[in-house]
Amino acid sequence: MDKKMELFEAAQRIINSRGVSHLTLENIAKEAGMSKGGLLYHYPNKNALIEGGIKGVLENYAKEMENLNSQDTQNGHFLRSYAEVSLNNPQQLTSGLLAAISTNPELLQPIQDHYQNWQGKIEEDGLDPVLATIVRLTIDGLWFCDLFGLAPPEGELRKDLLERLFQLTQTEQE
Repeated sequence: MDKKMELFEAAQRIINSRGVSHLTLENIAKEAGMSKGGLLYHYPNKNALIEGGIKGVLENYAKEMENLNSQDTQNGHFLRSYAEVSLNNPQQLTSGLLAAISTNPELLQPIQDHYQNWQGKIEEDGLDPVLATIVRLTIDGLWFCDLFGLAPPEGELRKDLLERLFQLTQTEQE
């Protein structure tokens, strides 16, 4: 892993354990085990770190989705890969979102652009676009519930819910 991603992961750990208010360059450098000068060598300021980290996470998401997508060629394949990656990596993008919202909402633009692109792919995934969007929004809702601890479905209910969602992505197979 490169130093830039290590710094972003240090920022993620701070956000997850202490909250966004503790996200300072000093704390990030300390968490990453480097000097503040070392951090500034890679990122000139906190916004640049958050922006770079979000970019890295989005690239990882895209690669993971592409890998899953290439193994599945049936209708709904992109939606299934989106669901799989979103629900298996909730903390990666979460920290970037929280940091962006709290420091500079303009940093959300790359995330918004990716979501717009993903929504377009979901609508052209061989399923009814309305049904596919309902599934995507449900996946996003699950992610949101997990993120904020808002009564996320657990145990058998969660398993059954995910199974049903995946069934919905296979309803129009040829």
